[in-house]
Amino acid sequence: MKTYTNLFISVLIIALISSCSSSKRRSNVSQGTGLDINSSRGGFQYETGYKGQETGPGLVFVPGGTFVKGKVQDDVMRDWNNAPVRVQVRSFYLDETEVTNLMYNEYLDWLERVYKDKVGSYADVYTAALPDTMVWRSPLGFNEDMVNNYLRHPSFQDYPVVGVTWQQATNYAKWRTDRVNESRLENNGYFIKEYSSNNDDIPANEKFNTQTYLRAPSQAFGGKISEVAREKRGRKTDAIILNVARIENGILFPEYRLPTEAEWEYAALGLNEAREYNNYRGKKKYPWSGASTRSSKRKNEGDQLANFKQGKGDYSGVAGWSSDNADITAPVRAYPPNSFGLYGMGGNVSEWVADVYRPIINNDVSDMNYYRGNLYTKPAINEDGKTKIVEEVIIDIMPNNKLAVRALPGDVVFSKIDEEDSQLRINFNEADNTDYLDGDEQSNPNGDANEMYKFAIDKKGIPIPDQEKVKSLISDQTRVIKGGSWKDRAYWLDPAQRRYLPEFMAADYIGFRCAMSYLGESKLKKRPRD
Repeated sequence: MKTYTNLFISVLIIALISSCSSSKRRSNVSQGTGLDINSSRGGFQYETGYKGQETGPGLVFVPGGTFVKGKVQDDVMRDWNNAPVRVQVRSFYLDETEVTNLMYNEYLDWLERVYKDKVGSYADVYTAALPDTMVWRSPLGFNEDMVNNYLRHPSFQDYPVVGVTWQQATNYAKWRTDRVNESRLENNGYFIKEYSSNNDDIPANEKFNTQTYLRAPSQAFGGKISEVAREKRGRKTDAIILNVARIENGILFPEYRLPTEAEWEYAALGLNEAREYNNYRGKKKYPWSGASTRSSKRKNEGDQLANFKQGKGDYSGVAGWSSDNADITAPVRAYPPNSFGLYGMGGNVSEWVADVYRPIINNDVSDMNYYRGNLYTKPAINEDGKTKIVEEVIIDIMPNNKLAVRALPGDVVFSKIDEEDSQLRINFNEADNTDYLDGDEQSNPNGDANEMYKFAIDKKGIPIPDQEKVKSLISDQTRVIKGGSWKDRAYWLDPAQRRYLPEFMAADYIGFRCAMSYLGESKLKKRPRD
């Protein structure tokens, strides 16, 4: 009997080993051709053992799903600004908190070390990134201590950064993308640490740029890729080649960016706690459960769940038990997170999102990943056939005399797609889709396109001479703001609420957080199946 048992175990072990070996072989053999993948002799190379996208620094995974975007209750303004419509949102990542003063100061410190002491427009890069601390001023209020201290003082390091324009927020997201991806490449041995971003001796035009590294690696690091990238032995011969990561390796993260309006609203609602099988148990009024702004849990019953203005002249409540402990902004983790683990989705500061604002969306909404503001581009190509790279700082002057960085040395130059790119397509036919089916008949009076939403500046920030064409305070440079703030009543804590502001303006109640697309399956963990 013992002999048969041992024989059975031996056969089982051999079967398991054979199965694992067979599985491993299949993953490195093409299903289409039967040829080897990743063979030491050469041929097709691909990351067949990819285990899925990792979570980037500061991010929380938000599983996608369907939800009703817009207001379904308490539309006391009767402005039909955000009528309800069902849409689908793909899975994505979102910052756990708003970007804090500490996080933004890290960005400013980097810009100061790289650009501030340089000549010409290089020095303006640092100036253009500075938040407007004067947003705290009030003609009849004493707030100079906030003007002088809020951004820099360590007492406020965990408070959300404010006074930041939409343009500044998007530039921060680009910088963050490059620094995080640079760190990943460095930690995975793709280039030498001497070229780390923390080396202040590296010239500004030789700093790492994700787009340039992927699209034009020979021009990365100011054209010094051969000095920066580590070497590896070629598969086919003993030749030494540069070890450069490609998109197929899965090493580099997708870009940090501002969330779309639909993503932000979906994440703020946290409807997963109101799910019952395949249905939602009603529409939530706030990012938390219930119709009250105070907690009903025994542990902290009666505590305010967000930082908002409770009434005329009442920004925090009576000192003591009933106070929300925040007369202006509050630390980003001062209140409980919602069911997705996201802090501050109601109150504290309103937040910039990516979308261009339009007052009516339900007539033109795409029910999959709704977003307004698409501008389709492609890398520009030089006469020699190489990707065109920005050589000098490009800065625009806004109508309020603020500086806005449009491009930095080392960036890839992108141009709008042309008629050849869109010819005979069934899904799009032009590069700029900002005004696409905007739902307002007045936007095309007498057949003249885009008249309704012209403003004081064009899409590049250049003033428009003919001011008679201005027909609305809303323009193609007007961006959506989501969420209530410390200056707002509880009405604005509803995630469906939406407001707007020109992208070059800032306020003491507006901050932002970053998002990142999730590539692959809708869930981080696979659902067990029978």
